[in-house]
Amino acid sequence: MANVSELCTKTLVEVAELIKKKEVSPVELTQAMLNRVSALDGKLHSYLTVTADLALQQARTAEQEITKGTYRGPLHGIPIAVKDLCYTKGIRTTCASKILTDWKPDYNATVVDRLNAAGAVLLGKLGMTEFALAGYHPSIHPPVNPWAADRWPGASSSGSGVATAASLCFGSLGSDTGGSIRFPSAACGIVGVKPTYGRVSRYGVFPLGETLDHIGPMTRCVVDAAIMLRAIAGFDPHDPTTQRATVRDYLNTVYNGVKGIRIGVDEEFCTTGTDPQVTKAVLATTKTLKELGADIREVKFPVEDDPFWFTICAAETAAAHEQFYPARAADYGPTFRSFLEEGVKVKGAAYVNAHIKRQAVRRRLDEVFQKVDLLLCPSMATPPMSLKDFPPDVVLSPTASLGLLRHTAPFDLTGSPTISVPCGFSTDGVPLSLQLVGRHDEEGLVMQAGHAYEQATEWHRRQPTV
Repeated sequence: MANVSELCTKTLVEVAELIKKKEVSPVELTQAMLNRVSALDGKLHSYLTVTADLALQQARTAEQEITKGTYRGPLHGIPIAVKDLCYTKGIRTTCASKILTDWKPDYNATVVDRLNAAGAVLLGKLGMTEFALAGYHPSIHPPVNPWAADRWPGASSSGSGVATAASLCFGSLGSDTGGSIRFPSAACGIVGVKPTYGRVSRYGVFPLGETLDHIGPMTRCVVDAAIMLRAIAGFDPHDPTTQRATVRDYLNTVYNGVKGIRIGVDEEFCTTGTDPQVTKAVLATTKTLKELGADIREVKFPVEDDPFWFTICAAETAAAHEQFYPARAADYGPTFRSFLEEGVKVKGAAYVNAHIKRQAVRRRLDEVFQKVDLLLCPSMATPPMSLKDFPPDVVLSPTASLGLLRHTAPFDLTGSPTISVPCGFSTDGVPLSLQLVGRHDEEGLVMQAGHAYEQATEWHRRQPTV
């Protein structure tokens, strides 16, 4: 068996089995991971806060419980981390901002409580863009893509993507309003699951866009994502958007393969405005899936060049920041301040019309799902961009957002579950990613298909040299 430090680069499910068998100590594993964070994160900047004392305390508790025969499941004793907009009682929750730089909530987010209940070990709080938009506050060092330091690490959940890809945790939580689980998952070569809207509670998670926000797992393989999602999903009386629907044990279905599953592909949606390398890699996945028994079908999912996602999100962001803006406008960075300026300008009629257009997108996707079970497309239209083209202080305009969000925002608008899975590498050696989209409440099917593709290929086994 590998020594404990070498286990840090294994998947969550692999290490969980060793912990269950009492072959690995949660305390030794947590210390090894903290040592790895200390050694490597100085150049990757994926963590904003490392909670070493808490992590070791939780690891000791987990070890004692497991030794006495109380095993809570595959997250018990596993070191993970969460995006720094998830409230943590008594621990800094900054949203990577100056506004909240020293804020310590007096309660946990529901997702944090549920990870605690599963026995997970919290290593710390992960870096992100300011308040989960697109740019970073000038006081924050952006997380660094472990595949190429000069490339975009993804959007707001960038710390989650970097830490997970670089094996500085076994899994993480991200949030997704327009693509911020899928972008860093694609850019960093990992798996990201955006669940159905309302499947996971956002209580105690600082909002960006209330009707668009999703919370989900980011991991190094699909089974790990299934484990984390099972732990955090479910009804929460504190979040009125959560559903009472039964949460399935995704581990019971994730291994079931794709035989007979109808997967739709709109070649125009995969090609228009998309880098040829991405198009080629994504369309090539259909051959693999077909060989695995999937029924690949042509469909049409037209996407309009209309920035109404921007209208909805800007208005909802302005509402979320009424307590701070404009009173503390100077404390925001240029990216986020410009977005707030746009948000306060949105008139009621424009917001309503945007939601009418949103409903039309829902109907178009519903029409697709009358013919197929899943929709296949890129997670991101390009390989990870050069930071020269997408700098940390980028200003997100309505027009510029269209190309970036082409393959992501539609599924925040519809609230559909998605998974992003590595599907190749560019000629420059940076990751490419496949996205699968499902009907509401069918996270299990989405992960099932993602796992089948993943296991038939080698892309997820590659790790960056850090």
